[in-house]
Amino acid sequence: MESRSFDLVVCGAGATGLASAWQIKRRFPDLKLAVVDKENSVAAHQTGNNSGVIHSGIYYKPGGSKAINCRKGYLYLLDFCEKYNVPHEVCGKVIVASKEEELEGLEQIMERGRANGLSGLRFLNPEETKKIEPFVDCVQSIYVPQAGIIDYKALCLELQKQLEDQGVSFFLGDKLRDIKRSVQRLDLYFENKKIESRFLINCAGLYSDQLAKKCGFEIDFRIIPFRGEYFEFKPEFEYLVKHLIYPVPDPKFPFLGVHFTRMQLGGIEAGPNAVLALKREGYKKFDFKLSEFIGIMGYRGTMKLGLKHWKKGLEEYCRSFSKKAFVQTLKKMIPAVHADMFEQGGSGVRAQAIDKNGNLLDDFLILADEQVINLCNAPSPAATSCFAIGEMLSEQFEKIYT
Repeated sequence: MESRSFDLVVCGAGATGLASAWQIKRRFPDLKLAVVDKENSVAAHQTGNNSGVIHSGIYYKPGGSKAINCRKGYLYLLDFCEKYNVPHEVCGKVIVASKEEELEGLEQIMERGRANGLSGLRFLNPEETKKIEPFVDCVQSIYVPQAGIIDYKALCLELQKQLEDQGVSFFLGDKLRDIKRSVQRLDLYFENKKIESRFLINCAGLYSDQLAKKCGFEIDFRIIPFRGEYFEFKPEFEYLVKHLIYPVPDPKFPFLGVHFTRMQLGGIEAGPNAVLALKREGYKKFDFKLSEFIGIMGYRGTMKLGLKHWKKGLEEYCRSFSKKAFVQTLKKMIPAVHADMFEQGGSGVRAQAIDKNGNLLDDFLILADEQVINLCNAPSPAATSCFAIGEMLSEQFEKIYT
């Protein structure tokens, strides 16, 4: 079996793993560093299957890790994209209150946006909204000029290129099977090789909790997969959406609701919903793996979440199996849409940490000791925040490395 030795291994070649490697390599240019991933290419899961939005930071609790890192990461992301010609556009978006009962939630979003330092935010009346999005019906909206779109796959490919140019080794397409720890090193056993490393950073997304446990951490949560499904406008109906159109989200859930997104590579996407997947990488409705299904459904936190929010869950499953129900939700923002305008799009899976009491952990979560740093909850806006998260992990790494 092939054996290699490194100072640091980053596990996970999505946006957060690659941006963390980037930030660490900038801080420690002589560090012998490797990035590993079980897939054959970078950005194969959450990063490469999300809606491709650059988030502004308007939604998140002021002072929280999401708010701080989204605003900081937003600037880092734009700087990197402009420097290395990664396809992106700051196009702006509207957040739409479709009925009077949503106005209080819209006001709270505005307050958070202002507290998080966003400039240029403004309330729009229905007529003003139509100047930006002519087919939207609403009682009021917020215009967010900072929101944008990006090709995250292209971002990760550019990060890979830059890292390889700096001497970083990539080992893709080989699954990590086991980890053995000693005081001086970690032995990482893959299907086809063994890697020795002094330190490990875990950015494994949907499997980050399992990798943390392999490294000896006791955790009181579990990563639960939520699938988000999309429809796409047929080309002749793309004129209905000019930028990004979002609803007022349900404050009890860390999901932003089904929305319209103009995509960087072309086309208009509508979605996603949020349904419990039957395996961790369950991108299709009937994707199923018995051992993972038992782990998901047998977890006390999943059962408690279901009991608390069964009605919301039922609505999401209805949208999953009924195109008509899905489009009915979209009609609240653009009444002119109908089912015949859409064709089936792709889907993504969100890695969401849930505690034993059925609470969805809302903020980024990092667990660390003297050898291992685990990024254990990094849902949206982690892709937008990836360079700021990487900087945070780099600072954490500096403490144990030096």
